[in-house]
Amino acid sequence: MALFGPLLGPFLDLSDKASLESLEESRRIFRRLDQDRLLEEYEFVVVDTELTGLSLRNDEIVSIGAVVIREMRIQPEETYFTLIRPDMDLPKLSTLIHQITPGEVADAPTLEEALPEFVEFCKGRLIVGHHVGLDISFLNRALRRIYGAGLNSPCLDTMRLAQAYEEALWEGFYDQFNMKVSYHLPDLAEAFGLPAFKAHHALSDAFQTAYLFLFLARKLTKGNIRTLKDLHAAAKPRRFL
Repeated sequence: MALFGPLLGPFLDLSDKASLESLEESRRIFRRLDQDRLLEEYEFVVVDTELTGLSLRNDEIVSIGAVVIREMRIQPEETYFTLIRPDMDLPKLSTLIHQITPGEVADAPTLEEALPEFVEFCKGRLIVGHHVGLDISFLNRALRRIYGAGLNSPCLDTMRLAQAYEEALWEGFYDQFNMKVSYHLPDLAEAFGLPAFKAHHALSDAFQTAYLFLFLARKLTKGNIRTLKDLHAAAKPRRFL
């Protein structure tokens, strides 16, 4: 039975119906997700968006980038990237940050036009992102408006994983704890000696996040993470008594 009922069907074109089917399939896959499998057995999609600002009510997506991780290896040939033509004028401040100009998005697809390919790219894959809740909130707002449902993939946040890693490094050394640790993506990449990518470009940030994710997955709990359940447990906040 379709999850979205019969009312939407007559008003959707073929690409929209395919997107609905992809969203439904992901929901079915993750409803019975086995977290005890080895990390190498999952497929991840690392997602990043560039925005006109941070207000979920007033701002919009201007680009989306994503890259696949399979067998805990980045797949550089499996990427997704698009500029998005927003309904609003690009604020000057946002252009200064991500360097996307009004001229570059003038002929770009709208979010409605870009979403079907993106949904298919993410289908059946666990989502990874840096401060991923922000990206997913903007994406799901659009998906729910168009399709009546959002992405159903479980999400892993590299910011939270980095915080857990720092906590573990300094546990037992309270007097030496560095209270000025930056969890900004480029700063973490530099601190951990990772390859550096251009900041504030959706695809480059997706690659940067992918390297960070693999680093943290291998370093957390001193390399003892084997399963998805292990990774979730390692990311849980610690309680200091």
